[in-house]
Amino acid sequence: MRAGGPGADGYNSIPAAAVARLPIYRRVLLELLSTRTTTVSSTRLATLAGVNAAKVRKDLSYLGSFGIRGVGYNVEHLLYEVSRELGLTHDWPVLIAGLGNLGSALANYGGFLERGFPVRALVDADPAKVGREIAGVPVRHVDELEGIASEHRIAIGIVATPAVAAQDVVDRMVSAGIGSILNFAPVVVNTADGVSVRNVDLAVELQVLSFYQRRHVPGDLSDLLEPGRVS
Repeated sequence: MRAGGPGADGYNSIPAAAVARLPIYRRVLLELLSTRTTTVSSTRLATLAGVNAAKVRKDLSYLGSFGIRGVGYNVEHLLYEVSRELGLTHDWPVLIAGLGNLGSALANYGGFLERGFPVRALVDADPAKVGREIAGVPVRHVDELEGIASEHRIAIGIVATPAVAAQDVVDRMVSAGIGSILNFAPVVVNTADGVSVRNVDLAVELQVLSFYQRRHVPGDLSDLLEPGRVS
């Protein structure tokens, strides 16, 4: 991902932790826009996003110079720049593999479409689930994954299978040309270079919260929002 600041090749790469905070800023900017707020200071944006102002200014500096001293940021313009950097100026079709409780819940979640991630395809290995529809999308057999990915031009794959099946599904996704994968299976998966993978283990996240709960110390979890793996 590229940004507007100069570097050795003309650009700076945005650190992973900063990338992980961009969606939080975008959510805040959308809320401000809905209240017809036209400008926002870095201090106010930081408060609403739950980080410090210096971190906000540093993160946004990777995108370019948009703030005006003494005035702040134009909300609409900054929203566009953050959305553009996140690749949200057009839709990214999604395929979900594994339609158990979690996969079905993800398939039913309308927020994906609102945010530019329409769920176009669902696959599962269970014959009892194949042929059903979830949120208007038919469930097809995982053996059809490659053809389905091509048919719907799938950009992002979501893995919600049991751990034992995750690597096989990921291999199928990579073979089908899917370059970005969100893995909910409780196992680390391996991919070829050039494929981006984020591992989301809900049990691990709860254990992190348990760490802070045990000590009664508030944790700035924004620094923990690192990709499980990006290659």
